[in-house]
Amino acid sequence: MARDYYGILGVAKNATDQEIKRAYRKMARELHPDVNPSEDAQHRFGEVTTAYEVLSDPQKRKVVDLGGDPMDGGARGAGGGDPFSGFGGLGDIMDAFFGAAGGGGGRGRGPRSRVQPGSDALIRLGLTLEDCATGVDREITVDTAIVCDLCRGAGSTEGTGSQTCDTCGGAGEVQSVQRSFLGQVVTARPCPVCRGFGEVITDPCRQCGGDGRVRARRNVTAKIPPGVGDGMRIRLSGQGEVGPGGGPAGDLYVEIDEAPHEVFVRQGNDLHCNFRIPMTTAALGATVPIETLIDGDYELDIEPGTQPATELVLTAKGMPRLRSSGRVDGRGDLHVHIDVVVPTKLDDAQRDLLVELAQHRGEDVPSLSSNGSKPGGLFSKLRTKNHR
Repeated sequence: MARDYYGILGVAKNATDQEIKRAYRKMARELHPDVNPSEDAQHRFGEVTTAYEVLSDPQKRKVVDLGGDPMDGGARGAGGGDPFSGFGGLGDIMDAFFGAAGGGGGRGRGPRSRVQPGSDALIRLGLTLEDCATGVDREITVDTAIVCDLCRGAGSTEGTGSQTCDTCGGAGEVQSVQRSFLGQVVTARPCPVCRGFGEVITDPCRQCGGDGRVRARRNVTAKIPPGVGDGMRIRLSGQGEVGPGGGPAGDLYVEIDEAPHEVFVRQGNDLHCNFRIPMTTAALGATVPIETLIDGDYELDIEPGTQPATELVLTAKGMPRLRSSGRVDGRGDLHVHIDVVVPTKLDDAQRDLLVELAQHRGEDVPSLSSNGSKPGGLFSKLRTKNHR
């Protein structure tokens, strides 16, 4: 009976070559003996490899689509049943589904260097909105790995060095052979003695323990350009973690934490604020000073008849527009939202003036007593009732 090669890989019969390859790589990663040493996984790994060999060959796939099995009669390719046939060795098959970096098995890739590049570091920096607008130089304290000053990154006591690892012979890895019904499977892993370096430090540095670096707190000056915003990151090249063996340091990223402002609200490069004016100013118009973020006072023209919630835009009075190149290209705008203040308490003279204004405008003015109630209203009725 013909085997269901499509079912083994979990793909449809009309699957593309890329879909078949992706399915094979995914299953091979999970079932490879280096990753999963169980017998069931080894058996399934052989099936998956055979299925991929068949379906990736146009002629063999055509036989399958016609209901046949191209592998019947022991015809399993040049390998005579070896699921690794068609590959130069275990290293080649590891390259096929793990990429050029491999999975730690197969052909030896030589010992790894003790000197490695360092990783990046991240620190958050709190700034006011004014700081973000003008830019600032801020000294910050960071805790990172630095080169060990005792051994200068060598990892060994002065006057000593390292010797070839006796366990791996300098290869940096050790190999083991496992037998299964598929044949012999050779696996390789980093040497547990030298940790893959191929050499062993005979007398490690007493300060860094052979790592070539130690942790320390140090001060760094961060130059923050105008226009930065909340969550934005500034990169300080070479100010991150020093690598093992005194390797080159990574970068330090300073993430901006912008504090809320009591007056202005930022939206991108624009600023928004509320500005309260009396109703007389809104009606008559005026020129009034308004405070900006970094430009001092600005003379704001209020047109006669300005309505509540009117929005006035002051061009180029917002935040500097910071480009990805680090250059500032213009500024955003300041949006002033007018809040007309209506008085809540009036004396008799003020009330009379407003009533007179309303009458001049032909508006219907209800007759009110000095305490704000209509004659004959609720309070009048209560007073009349109490006198009875």
